[in-house]
Amino acid sequence: MFFTTRTYGALVLLLAAAAGAPAVTAGTAADPLAAAIASPARTPRYVARDVYRHPLETLRFFGLRPDQTVVEVWPGRGWYMEILAPYLRDRGKYYAAIEAPDVAEASKEAKDDAAFLRQRIADDQTHLGKVIITELHPPQLTEICPPGSADLVLTFRNVHNWMDKGDQQAQFDVFFKALKPGGVLGVVEHRAKPGTSIEATRKSGYVDEAYVKKLAATAGFRFDAESPINDNPKDTKDYAEGVWTLPPTLALGDKDRAKYLAIGESDRMTLRFVKPR
Repeated sequence: MFFTTRTYGALVLLLAAAAGAPAVTAGTAADPLAAAIASPARTPRYVARDVYRHPLETLRFFGLRPDQTVVEVWPGRGWYMEILAPYLRDRGKYYAAIEAPDVAEASKEAKDDAAFLRQRIADDQTHLGKVIITELHPPQLTEICPPGSADLVLTFRNVHNWMDKGDQQAQFDVFFKALKPGGVLGVVEHRAKPGTSIEATRKSGYVDEAYVKKLAATAGFRFDAESPINDNPKDTKDYAEGVWTLPPTLALGDKDRAKYLAIGESDRMTLRFVKPR
């Protein structure tokens, strides 16, 4: 029997409620990626986001294989790390390129995320013990893995943060440097209405898809394909607190909470770029 990611989300949440943790379903044994997604080692509140983030379909679209060298850029508190690191543990290599916490410009959030991630790895050596942490802060720190060694560089919902900092092009240049010729850059980002300005992005968190493609092209990438898997047509993108109005942040608290939960997480572009051979 084959299970979709949505099925995993529903089934795992039921099991989590009953037993306090998700469980591997019978249908995942022949699919290592599906098994990594259904693993009971994942944080239950992270599993609850699967229904919005479609990790199985998203990672397959980016061409993930278990023997690859993969860099996840700014992994935050490890949502995708909990899937990628165990999946790559035996045959591949996983780099977590965190926002450097020790530079003068580092935010409190960067410091907190770095500390949390390191502790999360220390607490689960069985699944996360082979994670390689590197630090990223262009132009000072730009080696997220040995140059030209990565098969796949991934970033999830981070472009708006770099636009807020003003180093978005430098970030894409780093990704190009890290990848092998023929390597893939996978980008998932909150999608703005076409023509949205950089200033509007800084306020709302939504990014113009054409602008992301321009950043990648300027770095040297060739646009390869896009997927509708993370599209959400219910997202109107016109909220007082920007994208953070929606789950999981729910910036307005209990105000219209049911309305925003019904919308779900943001409408997201899912883009694949290739470093030319």
